[in-house]
Amino acid sequence: MKPFPLTATNRRGFLRGIGASLALPALDAFRPLLAAGFERAMATTATGAPLRMAYLYIPNGVNLNLWRPEGTTASYKLGETFKSMEALRDDFQIYTGFEQKNASGGSDGAGDHARGVASFLTSARARKTAGSDIHLGISVDQVAAQAAQTLTRLSSLELSAEGVRKSGNCDSGYSCAYQFNLSWRSEDQPMTPESNPRAVFERLFGSGTDKERAANLGQRYASKKSVLDFVEQDAKAMQKYLGRSDRHKLDEYLTGVREIERQVEKAEAMGIPKSPGVPAPDANPGSYKEQLNLMLDMMVLAFKTDSTRVATFLMAHDGSNRSFGDIGVSDGHHTISHHQKNPDNLEKIGKIDQFYMERLAYFLDRLKKTPDVDGKSLLHNSMIVYGGCISDGDRHNHNDLPVLVAGHAGGAFSPGRHVDLGEDVPLSNLYLRMLEEFGVKGKRFGDSTNSLRKI
Repeated sequence: MKPFPLTATNRRGFLRGIGASLALPALDAFRPLLAAGFERAMATTATGAPLRMAYLYIPNGVNLNLWRPEGTTASYKLGETFKSMEALRDDFQIYTGFEQKNASGGSDGAGDHARGVASFLTSARARKTAGSDIHLGISVDQVAAQAAQTLTRLSSLELSAEGVRKSGNCDSGYSCAYQFNLSWRSEDQPMTPESNPRAVFERLFGSGTDKERAANLGQRYASKKSVLDFVEQDAKAMQKYLGRSDRHKLDEYLTGVREIERQVEKAEAMGIPKSPGVPAPDANPGSYKEQLNLMLDMMVLAFKTDSTRVATFLMAHDGSNRSFGDIGVSDGHHTISHHQKNPDNLEKIGKIDQFYMERLAYFLDRLKKTPDVDGKSLLHNSMIVYGGCISDGDRHNHNDLPVLVAGHAGGAFSPGRHVDLGEDVPLSNLYLRMLEEFGVKGKRFGDSTNSLRKI
């Protein structure tokens, strides 16, 4: 085995071919970079490993009776909604008491769904307009992404499981841009999320500009080849530098990329619904569940290869009226979220809450089982926020929000607890603390009052 040529370029390097570029996963050969103190300042943990942050949004509020845990600190009992998360309870913490005041109506009246999505990551108040004069604020993910943009190939990754709308009137006089965009690069520019799995795959593993990637994809289609066929020569050349363990890791990684590519091809063949509010089909192929899992798989790969350290996923926008026939809920989600304390509606909401929580458990489990460059796991070296900006869908309230934080931030966080804040606390206080851990210095974010210490 030859000595591996360790450079900063290698750590963020790629297996390359014509029209394809695969970032490398964490290999033992990269560990000397950590010992040398490579990239320890911005977006790194105490060991020098990459620190990731992700935000996953769920719509329309939850069944609070099934969501709320019993007790506090580490001795708490999980609510029924969290039964799929039991094996991961030491890797996340549930919060009671977060609020997002800028999502409330006030003098602006109706429009809680648009304001909810808009303010969730910005902690800013959306200007009520259905025209082009939208005005909000930069979101926490983009503050981090802009600070660390030189460290990775992609400064951030924005995903959605639904079609994207950038204009028009979507909610009581609010522009659709507010309701369908979770991430904002500036006060008037949303980061349009990608809902097409093929486009996400090409962004991660293709090369060149958007136009060049499209041409390269056409070439691969015409030749009926996988993206791996185009980097095969580079992969074989790299093998001579790697030990047995790293060769196994590389083979496992390439197999994982090919499996995701097959899933993307399958989704294309079956047709995934792209329009918001369209019920997911009952059959498994092309189902909403498979679409969510596929997007989550690509988020894991993006983190694993250090292609980006910042990601957002709008699993569904507030106001989404998707039905869930495969779990026995044929009613539209938004419709039953106005439950009026009807037991049947509340039971159905609980089933939908569990469905989304199972997707989170799937994601966290994948992160936990993926080793990082420092020998820890991706989950250990991550900060993951999961939740929504409406608590009870019937009331449209924006306090006591359903929010949890997963990951250990490289050891800076102490998960495995239920934290009752005891009062209404701005969600932006959490974001300010996350930015501090990420290496972004600042005294305020949005409407923050202090950096959250209980984490």
